[in-house]
Amino acid sequence: MRAGGFVMWIILALSIGAGAVVLERLLFFRRASTNPVLLEERLGKALFEGDRDTASRIVAEGKSSLHHLFSAAIAHWQIDAETLKLLLEQEIRRELFRWEKGLALLGTAARLAPLLGLLGTVLGMVEIFRLLPESAASPMITLAGGIWKALLTTVAGLCAAVPMVLAHTYLASRVARAEEMLERGADFILREKLLGRSSGNGPVAKGKP
Repeated sequence: MRAGGFVMWIILALSIGAGAVVLERLLFFRRASTNPVLLEERLGKALFEGDRDTASRIVAEGKSSLHHLFSAAIAHWQIDAETLKLLLEQEIRRELFRWEKGLALLGTAARLAPLLGLLGTVLGMVEIFRLLPESAASPMITLAGGIWKALLTTVAGLCAAVPMVLAHTYLASRVARAEEMLERGADFILREKLLGRSSGNGPVAKGKP
């Protein structure tokens, strides 16, 4: 760290910040995820039977994004299908905003780390050539001794950037899967709404009006 200079400490701080973002996102993804097949199966049964109380209890059991989406739909079940579709789209955007939080910061850190490493190397080279005329040793010895130190920041920047890029790619893929899950959930709830209307059945048949 001393040989690399102050840029090494910036890269270290950037790495720690990126690591904190990745850890927080992984914990959030775990809380916000659920088994969509099982949830839709249970909720679909309650909606088919017209039991709003059971449907409300099912969607209130979890804290996942899909639970939040279904909870908003059940709470506004009396509105027409077109309005419900707009409501679900709004809920999906709100949930995706929660899923994408911090990813822009992680992507920025992944791009900055190698640039900072390159900056540190250039500054090191400038310092080497500045001191070269004052050096009592051979110019080649002075250059050889200084260049490897200057290159340390480039190595550090690349070593920090590689895991950041991998983490960002993985987290972005999780967000994409979450978006697909929410879109499928919205299709499911709209289908149940239309089927309930056409059959004269639905959550209003039992429970609260």
